[in-house]
Amino acid sequence: MRIVKLRSNPISPDPRVEKEAKSLSKAGFEVYALGWDRTGILPRSEKRGDFSISRLQIQAKFGSGLMNFPALFRWQIGLMGWLLRNKKNYEIIHACDFDTILPALVMKIFWKKVVIYDIFDFYADHLRKTPKIIKNLIRQLDFWAINHSDGVILVDDSRRAQISGSKPKICVSVYNSPDDLRFSLPHNQQRGSNSSLRISYIGLLQVERGLFELIEVLKNHPNWFLDLAGFGGDEDVILSSIKDMKNVHWHGRIPYQKALELSHESDVLIATYDPSIPNHRYSSPNKVFEAMMLGKPIIVAKNTNMDLIIEKANCGIIVKYGVIEDLEKALTLLDENKNLRFKLGENARQAYEDTYSWAKMQERLLDLYDQVLSDRK
Repeated sequence: MRIVKLRSNPISPDPRVEKEAKSLSKAGFEVYALGWDRTGILPRSEKRGDFSISRLQIQAKFGSGLMNFPALFRWQIGLMGWLLRNKKNYEIIHACDFDTILPALVMKIFWKKVVIYDIFDFYADHLRKTPKIIKNLIRQLDFWAINHSDGVILVDDSRRAQISGSKPKICVSVYNSPDDLRFSLPHNQQRGSNSSLRISYIGLLQVERGLFELIEVLKNHPNWFLDLAGFGGDEDVILSSIKDMKNVHWHGRIPYQKALELSHESDVLIATYDPSIPNHRYSSPNKVFEAMMLGKPIIVAKNTNMDLIIEKANCGIIVKYGVIEDLEKALTLLDENKNLRFKLGENARQAYEDTYSWAKMQERLLDLYDQVLSDRK
């Protein structure tokens, strides 16, 4: 059968989309992906391993709140048009997040398409600059979408509480685990600025991810080195804050393979999200499981769900969000105690192998598809 995966980013890269597409392709499905290129400069189509990517070029900014509504509306219209034009070319729609699910359900209702709803972030809790009344309306519409999808995928078991009140037909958790690439990555331990501790942050550039606090710590420790990469709504202000820092290397938007290589070369990864944001309290980001796969310790913020995962596996350090002294103390401990770094990394790798490997997540994904398709017969 043929699957089209829908994602409101350009899939350049999108590790979760790419892993799922690869797993489904290997299982015998024919997989296409449709993304949103907000820059208008990426290729309209691209072959990525076993699956193909098409992109709708609709210019827009990231993180603009309600100001981005006209562009989001154009994305919905463009997405609906693409699904209609190509309706004979797929039987299954794998919709990622709320900003792709409504056109998918239109195709289910009128053209009997199978719809899998993959919730990376619960949309109402993800909005940063939207009035509460609108968030509540979106929440209720999202519950309706969950109830009418053929199957629902969450990124963490903890998110079942976040969608409490909905009634999904079938629901599984597929964690953001990477493929096991640890032993195939090149390793180059050359350090910038004679650094004694190499840190990496690769991901969404938002102030609510503790990046300003990290930058302040690095200003006090010129012998530590940070690899910084990604994109996002706060990119300009973050780049402005590091422009004169010699111990921060800005890589920009990089391919996923390069991101893993930078993390592989680091001593510690950072994922300090603001727990006051509801989605962060249920967070299960790629970098936590990448750290596990790579055998690296990670620093996370308290009350973000990540702290429970890290505490259970004893594979990192938990700090209070926004407290520079806590972050500095944790990094100093890892800098001065290489044996601790090694032990935490060893625990991380064991947790990946025992619980969180992509091989185990792939089984869950394919079992969901089997169950959904069996129920539709």
